[in-house]
Amino acid sequence: MNKRRWIPWLAAILLAVTLVGLDALVRSRDSDGGSRDALLSAMPANASAVLFIDLAALRRAPFAAEFYNWIPKNQVDADYAQFLRATGFDYERDLDRAAIANVKAGADSQLFAVAQGRFDRGRIEAYATQSGTREARGGREIFTVPLNEGARKISFTFLGKGKIALTDGGNLAPFLAQPQDGSDLRDWREHFRREAGSPVFAVIRQDAAAGSALESRTPGGFQSPQLSALLDQLQWITLAGKPQDRALRIVAEGECASEQTTRQLADLLNGVLVLAQAGLNGPKTRQQLAAGTRDAYLELLKGADISRLDRGETKSVRIVFDVTPKLLEAAASATPTPASVAPAVLPDKAPGRKRGAQKDAKQ
Repeated sequence: MNKRRWIPWLAAILLAVTLVGLDALVRSRDSDGGSRDALLSAMPANASAVLFIDLAALRRAPFAAEFYNWIPKNQVDADYAQFLRATGFDYERDLDRAAIANVKAGADSQLFAVAQGRFDRGRIEAYATQSGTREARGGREIFTVPLNEGARKISFTFLGKGKIALTDGGNLAPFLAQPQDGSDLRDWREHFRREAGSPVFAVIRQDAAAGSALESRTPGGFQSPQLSALLDQLQWITLAGKPQDRALRIVAEGECASEQTTRQLADLLNGVLVLAQAGLNGPKTRQQLAAGTRDAYLELLKGADISRLDRGETKSVRIVFDVTPKLLEAAASATPTPASVAPAVLPDKAPGRKRGAQKDAKQ
């Protein structure tokens, strides 16, 4: 992990961010549930995506140690080492929870975050004022720190003991004046409520164009225009992770109003699993991959479950799979070539795997 890239955000996520309209956030205390709700309630209604992570809960999970050991370790550079000395804050140890929203602003996007943790306010403020500015606004002290050698800036404020908010948009006013109710906010809260048992999750709204974004970032051998087109028809996409003993269970769900879209997506995803298993069992892949690595990928594919959910006005496709230490070890040791696992263009339907059963859910 390149520590240099994260220094400004860490300095802010240690330092703070916004909002006159976050009185409810400042007043919420004590329980983890209350803290979680407070962070999520601060997210703007016009966000295109929201990420929540409860690091305090994840640190207690046995899988956390496996995952941390798997992450490549880079030497701490001089700037990050100076930041640690100046503020005494280390996000791996001191950051407990954070909610981060991505908000589109024309062709660009802005990030807004609210975080909880153990912050030395005096040291953080001193560090910020060395290279930034400080002003009183709306009863709060707002700090603005240059980012990327002055090209952009981070603005932040302390919301109370152990709570900060920040944005890289420079102007905090839109976040300070966000409405407390409305259909968009109710939609976000409903999706946050569904993920109440997950310490880490992301909620993505339709206008994020997830399918097109996936297509543009996927290597040629893995691209599927059909999959991208179906993903772009979804109104919401959620990804959630929950520790299960020494594994991390991943639940991904796509939601829209069209049953036909969810049926086609379920068929396509089942086809992906069938073709991927066939590719891993092929003679070429057997030669390229070590037996343990291939077995780990096959275990992932065979354990995946795809189902369709009916919530009345909306329909969903859900896929569940487990990330295990065995899979992490395999991913670190080798990566299969795209052509050996699945073709670039997937058929509308694939035989050999039973389609996920239709399920009714009131979640």
